[in-house]
Amino acid sequence: MIETKAVSKSYGRHRAVDELTFRVRAGQVCALLGPNGAGKTSTMRMLVGLTTPDTGTVRIAQSPVALGAEVLRRVGVVIDGPAFVPHLSGATNLRLLWSATGSAWPPPALDDALELAGLGPMLDRKVKAYSMGMKQRLILAAAVMRRPDVLILDEPANGLDPAEVRALRRHLAARAADGATVLVSSHQLAEVQQLASHLVVMNHGRLVTSGRLDDLLGAHESLEDAYLAMTGGTDDAAV
Repeated sequence: MIETKAVSKSYGRHRAVDELTFRVRAGQVCALLGPNGAGKTSTMRMLVGLTTPDTGTVRIAQSPVALGAEVLRRVGVVIDGPAFVPHLSGATNLRLLWSATGSAWPPPALDDALELAGLGPMLDRKVKAYSMGMKQRLILAAAVMRRPDVLILDEPANGLDPAEVRALRRHLAARAADGATVLVSSHQLAEVQQLASHLVVMNHGRLVTSGRLDDLLGAHESLEDAYLAMTGGTDDAAV
């Protein structure tokens, strides 16, 4: 469902992603891991057409990805943080985002999305009054309300408290069990160990390793130990 093949992306003289190849299949929850600056966000932006690769190919559901590609209607995205109209309510922002799809309200998974957001009466308050965590929960609701086949989430637990992180984990596990494909970038390795079935590990823009979580853990008791062994212990933020 998600595939990169020999993808590279440079910004000036800096090569952010270097000949990256990996796949994520339907029903998998795959964690994209790597030190800060490893190229994870650049990779995710290419996966949803926000950035164009210099070389290589990116496909979702076997369709080439570009900004505005039809296949992106099947993708729920959390990248670059929440972007809402601050003087409008949370509910109005969700309606505004949905109107861009050209489909009639309500979205197919609105109830699940609102349950995940857990905003209650605050949904009718202006977004400018929201905390960081509330904005994050609203953008997660926006990502899942269409019941997408693919979810691409960059640090989706930012600003969430432990109960909200647990609710997000359960939601993503349930979506994967229904056949959705989930790619999530996170530095919360203990949470990743509970959530992910597969890993893709990057460093310096390149693929370090990929595969089933259980296989990559090997003799290590925790993902933290395995991750540090894979990356040479280069990412203090990851632990």
